[in-house]
Amino acid sequence: MNQGLEWHLRGFYAVVSIDGEGGEVAAALALAEQLLAGGAAVLQLRMKHASALRLYEVALALRTLTKRARVPFVVNDRLDVALAVNADGVHLGQDDLPLAAARVAAAAARLKIGVSTHSPAQAEAAARAGADYLGFGPVFATTTKANPDPVQGVDALAEAVRRAAPVPVVAIGGITLARVADVAATGAAAACVISAVCSASDVVAAGRAVAAAFGRR
Repeated sequence: MNQGLEWHLRGFYAVVSIDGEGGEVAAALALAEQLLAGGAAVLQLRMKHASALRLYEVALALRTLTKRARVPFVVNDRLDVALAVNADGVHLGQDDLPLAAARVAAAAARLKIGVSTHSPAQAEAAARAGADYLGFGPVFATTTKANPDPVQGVDALAEAVRRAAPVPVVAIGGITLARVADVAATGAAAACVISAVCSASDVVAAGRAVAAAFGRR
């Protein structure tokens, strides 16, 4: 983790999501620049079907960009790649490397470790196990995953926030700009908004709208 880089996990949790091997570094960088200009508090790279080499190449390029912007950079799923590019964090799913094992492997690098959770009970368990932050969802129906977990809703999100406290919770799944205020009202630290921001005609303005719902400018 970069010396002196503090996490301010509140507002807009941005994701550059590239499906397969087709995403070019230039396209990822262009989107990342807009997300950072839109007030991203954290930037995550997600490449579910990429080879380790391809993921490393894109992650290395984004690491340089986020370091210059002084915004924490997180690699989804792959602790090895996160370590290789000197990322600030790694985000693990329920079927990824166990949190305890990841903590040992990442200790020297002082990586933050986020964990995806899909029920208030999972959120509480991950928080008590030592996760630095949690993803929780899907809060609403989502199209960004092929086989999404059951929709949780804002009431379950609020319960997850309560049960995980003081560990920050990032809401994810089907969040539109019209729904961000409802998400923020639950006490969630941030919202991960992918489609509604990345597909917007003005990505920067959409990102800023998410950040503003949490009191960030």
